[in-house]
Amino acid sequence: MRYLFLIILLTSCQVATTWEFGPFEKVVEANPILRPSSDYSFLDPISSATRYFEEKNVLNPSAVVKDGLVHLIYRAQDSLMTSRLALATSVDGIHFEKAVTPILFPDSDAQYDFEWPGGIEDPRVVRLEEGYYLTYTAYDGKTARLFAATSPDLIHWEKLGSVFENPKYANIWSKSGALVTRQIEDQFLATKIDGYYYMYFGDTSLFIARSKDLKSWKVLEDGEKNTPLRVLNPRPGYFDSRLVEPGPFAVLKPEGIVLIYNASNARGFNNLALPEFTYAAGQALFDSTKPWKLIDRTSTHFIAPESSFEKIGEVNQVVFVEGLVYFKGRYFLYYGTADSKIGVAVSE
Repeated sequence: MRYLFLIILLTSCQVATTWEFGPFEKVVEANPILRPSSDYSFLDPISSATRYFEEKNVLNPSAVVKDGLVHLIYRAQDSLMTSRLALATSVDGIHFEKAVTPILFPDSDAQYDFEWPGGIEDPRVVRLEEGYYLTYTAYDGKTARLFAATSPDLIHWEKLGSVFENPKYANIWSKSGALVTRQIEDQFLATKIDGYYYMYFGDTSLFIARSKDLKSWKVLEDGEKNTPLRVLNPRPGYFDSRLVEPGPFAVLKPEGIVLIYNASNARGFNNLALPEFTYAAGQALFDSTKPWKLIDRTSTHFIAPESSFEKIGEVNQVVFVEGLVYFKGRYFLYYGTADSKIGVAVSE
């Protein structure tokens, strides 16, 4: 039994490489930094009723630094489980003040059929030369679709609809678009590689798409099968044995493109150090000139559920990372906990 404990302990520890972000330390004394609240309401334009838009859950935040503040764009769920995107700001990256109304939500517009009644989920925001670009999941209650929006100020958003130029991808299950970025001081800017923007997406295996204009994305396909090219797959026996899904945007570093990714532990052929179906996160390194080419990946997770609010909630045993900023000389990693609350971890 003593030797089994030692094996489990060793497999749960992160051995850092030169290309990884971190190591990250959870801000235990402050977590969870955001909780659901029934204090915030707005007039829903579809039902014409007052909705307490975050009274059920808050989760899966993206983040960006603007005007010396951390701006957290997070998924908020009401009692009917409709999701909208809300905004909170912070002077220290830990203590946040929420905006009183959501910033992006289902409306009686061209996207209504795709966003109602499930809503708008799981944002990932990056900086452009002018303004901001956001990928999100449009959910009609049956099918998740990868959509995008742009904004000059993080408050006013223009919906772009499906990101995919090929109709065969526009109406099948797809989500979690993480663009390749380059860090310039405290900003992560969408960046081109040989004339193209690249984006990792998917929530089973990971796939890749590219675009010249951020409006129309072409999915890279396996030439023999005419199916989406798989660039990262689950691994039997590891923490990511069930599925993999992008975390925040990917970042172009000297060593290559680093992608923090979320993963789930399968029922069989899994990592015995984690309960079945646990969501934890790892990191992968892709070639800087061939973003579809995997170079390296971590052998174990670097963050996983530990506290009770990370283990018990709307969905148990979940740490789901989705926001990353560089703020006042440190990296802040924001994550959803048990699909119910939001936490933060910090790295020097």
